[in-house]
Amino acid sequence: NTPNIDRIAQEGALFQKGFVTNSICAPSRAVMLTGKHSFVNGKVDNIQDFNWDQDNFAKHLQKAAGYQTALIGKIHLRGLPQGFDYSAVLPGQGHYYNPDFIIDGVKERIKGYVTSVTTNLALDWLKNKRQKEQPFLLLYHQKAPHRNWKPEEKYLTLFDDKTFDPPANFFDDYSNRGTAAKTQEMLIAASEEQIAKAHGNGGHGRWGHDFKMLTDPYGNNTGFERELERFDPEQKQAWLDAYTPKNDAMKSKNLEGEELALWKFNRYLKDYLRTIQSVDDGVGEVLAYLDAEGLTENTIVVYTSDQGFYLGEHGWFDKRFMYEESLRTPMLMRYPKEIPAGSVVNQMVQNLDFAPTFLDYAGLAKPDDMQGMSFRNVVNQKGGAWRDAIYYTYYEYPSVHMVKRHYGVRTDRYKLMHFYYDIDEWEMYDLENDPSEMNNLYNSPDYAGIQEQLHLRLSELREQ
Repeated sequence: NTPNIDRIAQEGALFQKGFVTNSICAPSRAVMLTGKHSFVNGKVDNIQDFNWDQDNFAKHLQKAAGYQTALIGKIHLRGLPQGFDYSAVLPGQGHYYNPDFIIDGVKERIKGYVTSVTTNLALDWLKNKRQKEQPFLLLYHQKAPHRNWKPEEKYLTLFDDKTFDPPANFFDDYSNRGTAAKTQEMLIAASEEQIAKAHGNGGHGRWGHDFKMLTDPYGNNTGFERELERFDPEQKQAWLDAYTPKNDAMKSKNLEGEELALWKFNRYLKDYLRTIQSVDDGVGEVLAYLDAEGLTENTIVVYTSDQGFYLGEHGWFDKRFMYEESLRTPMLMRYPKEIPAGSVVNQMVQNLDFAPTFLDYAGLAKPDDMQGMSFRNVVNQKGGAWRDAIYYTYYEYPSVHMVKRHYGVRTDRYKLMHFYYDIDEWEMYDLENDPSEMNNLYNSPDYAGIQEQLHLRLSELREQ
């Protein structure tokens, strides 16, 4: 139940086809900042450093348009952020409880829950550090709902009275899919054998880290106690009070097979949704501040993420693949001056397009090396030329979750992907007839012409 996030769509635009160029945290953020594909901005995976010396849209707004700029929350790019008059960022992924922040280069631990702390820092900047006569840019970035989904104390028992049904393909056996889908390591309900064999033993869902058990159903210590060491005594007690009865009840049932898998799915999904409830609270506080200060009419508000996420589709959590659930990303945008309330945008927009779009609204020209396109006229419903396909790349392999390297093209109806590096396999999907991507049509005689067209379009986009 996210009334505050929903409000942005109701008062602005909902993008039905918002996509990323590389479905993984840090590279996606680098794309949003620079307006360039990963292989151009240099941040292709979560491991390499990001070069802050390069151009980003905040630098343009700051230097060329007189904006006061701030970056608060998660950025996941090492180094002191450039282009911002003020920054308060989480080191790496950050912690849910009592997080460290690097505030203008100085590390400080702040007591509390990370989502609320991030919101409070954002509101403090808006209220007390912002120069009221200047236009401003605030990047307000939550950690949640990143793994491992630790909810705020007030939401620890939210949804305890519900049982969620999984997606129809939760028990996918990956028949008629390629090697990559069969060998990934991001199963919610992996077997003990699969967990033990996983690369670095960190990929699949784990009893402690993901399902919040101090001991697993077989009596083994999970190591989750170490994660609770960061909590203060009151926070830890609240957690134990909320989770111990639920965990004990589960163990008493001696679940196996599908029943055990569905329990894991529900534990994962409920914790995921609980963390989002706090995100929505924060969005509401920021929107209320804009209302109170008379800033709503003349402020562009964008709600998005660094990628989509699997909520049990194909049996998975995490992201990385070019399949729809992680290729797509939430995109909502409100600007009462230009965007009609209740707008729906069906054109294919990518996170690559944010930087040129923001420069467009600020009256600045797009630099020649920025690869995205301004979608201002798209969301304003003024029409004009727009793309007919998007290009995607993923590089982080071998690594956690073991999703193989791949690239591909997506049009309004079709998708073509090439998995490479240690394999050479192609997959092709008809998204109109097979929206869940269960049936690989590559080399199907009925789609020979479509396959040829997609190869041509992919080659054109790679050259472009």
